Amino acid sequence: MFIIIGIMLTGMLLGYLLRSKRLSWIHKIITLLIWILLFLLGIDVGGNESIIKGLHTLGLEAVVITVAAVIGSTLCAWGLWYLLYSKGKETKA
Repeated sequence: MFIIIGIMLTGMLLGYLLRSKRLSWIHKIITLLIWILLFLLGIDVGGNESIIKGLHTLGLEAVVITVAAVIGSTLCAWGLWYLLYSKGKETKA
């Protein structure tokens, strides 16, 4: 766990030191890496026999909770994006 925290703090330090540089390409790399991680997680879950055998026991409640969490996260992210960017447009006008 300390290794993970150390890596994160190192990234924060590098971000702080490189804040004056234009790093617009980093967003694309982060998105690609997240997609790769999700794909590898799917492979791991699909290869786990006990998880696959237990899928039928998930039930409606788990599906409802999952869908509600996804919808809630999406709406909150959209709302935050709207608030942040609508304030930026008001100050520029």
